[in-house]
Amino acid sequence: MGTAKILQLSLSRCDIWVGEDFSQHPELSALLQDDQTESLILYPSENSQPLSSVALKYDQLATENKHLCLILLDGTWKKAYKMWQMSSNLHSLSCVALPSHLQGNYRIRKAPTEQHLSTVEAGFHALSTIEPQVDFSPLLTAFTNMVDFQISQMPEGIFERNYNT
Repeated sequence: MGTAKILQLSLSRCDIWVGEDFSQHPELSALLQDDQTESLILYPSENSQPLSSVALKYDQLATENKHLCLILLDGTWKKAYKMWQMSSNLHSLSCVALPSHLQGNYRIRKAPTEQHLSTVEAGFHALSTIEPQVDFSPLLTAFTNMVDFQISQMPEGIFERNYNT
């Protein structure tokens, strides 16, 4: 469904690159080599640190006139895992994770647990953690409106049969 597109349309600085293996991706490689940018990946690995620990780092980077780049992998969990495995240039980045208590609202998709979030939901929570003084709620409003619209376009009873189990 491409909820990363909501991030791209809503944020002044958001790039989307399509593919599976980003090891040789020229723009990503340039970004990862930029001394003025610290890149992190939002990925729940066993070595992930809490995203809340990044908020303090963000303030420090700003005083040094540097940028923080947060990379999100947009796809199903299986696809995101494949992207992670294939993109060896991401493996040297610090991984950060969202709190485990968050619950997604992607009602038109079945997820393994309620804690599985869409990319836009993950982006919302990440940005709200890093920059708590900024109101990122329009991201969730756009997402909720998209989901509600898609449900309204389904033939009567389809949503209830397929998603309310």
